[in-house]
Amino acid sequence: MISPIKTIYTAHATAQGGRNGHSKTSDGTVAVELATPKADGSSGRPGATTPEHLFAVGYAACFAGALDFVGKQHKVDASKASVTCHVQFGLREAGGAGIAVDMDVVDKSLPTAELRKLVDEAHEKICPYSHATRDNVAIHFKVEGA
Repeated sequence: MISPIKTIYTAHATAQGGRNGHSKTSDGTVAVELATPKADGSSGRPGATTPEHLFAVGYAACFAGALDFVGKQHKVDASKASVTCHVQFGLREAGGAGIAVDMDVVDKSLPTAELRKLVDEAHEKICPYSHATRDNVAIHFKVEGA
């Protein structure tokens, strides 16, 4: 069952032209040209990005915020953690396309075991991207502490 939310903020974005088009937010803070990557067999376009890049940026930022939040709850400073999100795009065995995520979390100021506990809690309880992808996207975490 999907848990309802009490909306705090709504982001609005419009895309035209799909994976070879343009996307922008209603407030104008984000405007990007999109193109399928050369690895996808297309010619690509210089200066253009992919939806997977945008997802990776959003998930990395959101997860870093969730990790910082969990750290504060446990009186641990995780604000300097580096979160790198790798989003793979490919074909699903069952048909259609899909994504998978590898997340690298590094914070040399915390012991690896402690950082792992914070990462697990942020993923299981806090991060909205983690909630949205749960049971739909394969996600693997690599955690590196002191």
